[in-house]
Amino acid sequence: MVMTFDRQPRELFDPDFRPQLLSTPEEKQAILKTLGVDRVVVLPFTHEMACLTAWEFMEHVLRDSYGVEVFVTGYDNRFGHNRSEGFEDYLHYGDELGIEVVRGEVVTFHGGEVPVSSSVIRQLLSEGKVEEMPSCLTRPYSLSGQVVRGNHIGHELGFPTANIEPSHPFKLIPAPGAYAVWVYADGDKMPAMMNIGTRPTFHGRRQTLEVNIIGFEGNLYGKTVGVEFVRRLRNEQYFASPEALKAQLEEDRQRVIQLLNKIGESDR
Repeated sequence: MVMTFDRQPRELFDPDFRPQLLSTPEEKQAILKTLGVDRVVVLPFTHEMACLTAWEFMEHVLRDSYGVEVFVTGYDNRFGHNRSEGFEDYLHYGDELGIEVVRGEVVTFHGGEVPVSSSVIRQLLSEGKVEEMPSCLTRPYSLSGQVVRGNHIGHELGFPTANIEPSHPFKLIPAPGAYAVWVYADGDKMPAMMNIGTRPTFHGRRQTLEVNIIGFEGNLYGKTVGVEFVRRLRNEQYFASPEALKAQLEEDRQRVIQLLNKIGESDR
């Protein structure tokens, strides 16, 4: 059984806080179930929950409500009111409550030099380093959203795009730029290139997420698609003319085809 909260605790106390979610609540539950977890418990983080001390949480929630006998917590995780207690306290409380308390091991990457944490992952994504995600998450970073109508600029350039509105407003979007991605739609996995940014060549202001699915000619308007990030190709940049942008897009497309074909061959 895995326990999680329905929101980040800070959301309860700061109405202006906008969390950067690495996974939405729905994604989190789906991922956990693929790991062989029998039960996922989503606890509502309320003011009453926030007032519980670590002892009270272990007594009333873990033991009394869910009958927990072995409690595994993250190596640096702290819980309870004001997070004032630490792992040695949890061990002591567990002895008195009949709960075995286990501290999870540190997971590292980069040759064991960097501990994996949500803060590290968010920093990497803010820099566009999506290729690091399989080492941190054991899977590529992904997002989903509905395909909405855009300005058809890509179509006019010969690179029609699907404009994606993310399914969750707080889902973390990687750094602006061009990416090689896989797109999942209607049960198919398709190679694509994605641009995240404001389209400076056309003096855009609002950030958009656009994918050009290579070889695809169908209609995805109104459908929900998934995007799996593979590698960042370049920064978003201004081009002096639509022709110059078109030439760069063609170069991007060739790089994406070569990259994803190589990955596909290695998977086989």
